[in-house]
Amino acid sequence: MSPRSASVNEELRRRSRERLLLAALELVGERGYEATTLGDIADRAGSARGLVSYYFPGKRQLVQSAVHRLMHRTLEEALEREPLTDDGRERMARAIDAILGLAHDRPVLMRQHMAGLLQGEGFVQCPEQRRLSELLGETIARYGSGNVPSDYPMLRALLMGAVYAALVPGVPMPIPVLRTELFERYGLDWELGIPPDPGAPSRAADTDLSRFFATDDRSTAERSTEGRSAGDRSAGGRPADDRPTGPSDA
Repeated sequence: MSPRSASVNEELRRRSRERLLLAALELVGERGYEATTLGDIADRAGSARGLVSYYFPGKRQLVQSAVHRLMHRTLEEALEREPLTDDGRERMARAIDAILGLAHDRPVLMRQHMAGLLQGEGFVQCPEQRRLSELLGETIARYGSGNVPSDYPMLRALLMGAVYAALVPGVPMPIPVLRTELFERYGLDWELGIPPDPGAPSRAADTDLSRFFATDDRSTAERSTEGRSAGDRSAGGRPADDRPTGPSDA
């Protein structure tokens, strides 16, 4: 059997990393951080356990990268949904609603994320975190900031504070109240973004996150435009040899 080319190995490595990120989100969302092991994540991803340390220094870094992926893809979807707009105030409203929506829809993941950020290493500097920073920076710039280097950290801090307040066990603040505070801070009309409807039934969180992860030969953008599909990611649908060669499986 001919050895794999460098390009094939690189593609398999990319897919393996994507599957690990997706598996980390799924398992931590289902079981919580402490009850999820790196072995569990590798098994769910269909990867050799030794490959986890090839891509990530440890569980905290893996989970934080996975949540940052969820955050920046959720934010991208909100900013680019129809009708498309270049209006800076509408885009700011969409960004606020997207992040507050994650606190509502993914409380276990977001609570763990906030706790992880308070650990010694703080933010994990990874492509996922950088993309999230880029999107929020672009949002504050389009809003009309005259000093993005100063205004972006403030936006980030306000969003983080709102998520924290929404998720404090025992004394959570209602998301509509937090939304009101943020909208007033940025001078946004309540009707912008996606206003919460008090009379509407509580929506169930979308449990299929696979559109945010390119676990096959399609890009995440292609997966997003297709939306969720039944069979997109079945439990037994991963090829047994879809893993890179090189790192030890030990």
